[in-house]
Amino acid sequence: MNNYKVVAEKALDIMVTKANKLHQKAFLLAIMAGVFIGLGFVYCVIANVQGAGKIVGGLVFSLGLLLTIVLGADLFTSTTMTTMAVASKKITLNKMLANWGAVYLGNFIGALILVGLIIMSGHPFDYGGKIGLYYISTSEHKLAHTFMEAVGLGILCNIMVCLAVWMSFSAKSLTDKMVAVLFPVGLFIAAGFEHSVANMFMVPAGIYSLMLATPEMLDAMTNVEILRTTLTWQNFFIQNLIPVTLGNIIGGSFFIAIYQWFIYLKNES
Repeated sequence: MNNYKVVAEKALDIMVTKANKLHQKAFLLAIMAGVFIGLGFVYCVIANVQGAGKIVGGLVFSLGLLLTIVLGADLFTSTTMTTMAVASKKITLNKMLANWGAVYLGNFIGALILVGLIIMSGHPFDYGGKIGLYYISTSEHKLAHTFMEAVGLGILCNIMVCLAVWMSFSAKSLTDKMVAVLFPVGLFIAAGFEHSVANMFMVPAGIYSLMLATPEMLDAMTNVEILRTTLTWQNFFIQNLIPVTLGNIIGGSFFIAIYQWFIYLKNES
């Protein structure tokens, strides 16, 4: 048996276990992942504000996925790979969708908890409000994509995320896992691909940073009124979260999970 098939079989076992978790446990683990991915974005924002640029920002963002993997948290984007468990007839479609729902909701709640803590701490107003301004400008950019652009960026993002997670299945040490996630995650951030769970943190952080902007921050913005009509919850859901989530599902469940299942596991199901 070749090593690629061994990894595929391990991935299948992990996805079956993931989908069969009690919904309450999956929900709690998903809250953790929502916080972890948000923390990765906080690290990324600080790197960019300090002038380190997108490449370094992407590499430090990988902390969020590494924490998720090492602590066994449930992240929606990698959970989309449970389609391979359905394809192998190890779980039902209904069980998979119920698991997706619990994880997605938990990720969102975790992200919003972190947004609340970040706002309460005054973090967006550090460095003369430059961090908050970065949250605002990044959120504005995320809401400027067309529906199809957002779907495409979501597909590309979750191809990279799921490749990182897939490679981590072959890791034997913490160092191996760090190396596995570092560059795929770094690429998706540097390239501006769209991750639904990361956006659950970033866009609300941008919305509240704008709502609570200091006079110094307002003076630095030239389009405040336009921003206030752009950065809304309705626009977030319609222009970003829905199409990006759809893209993430396609990228993880079909381009990675089903593709690998078809190559290595199809004849065994």
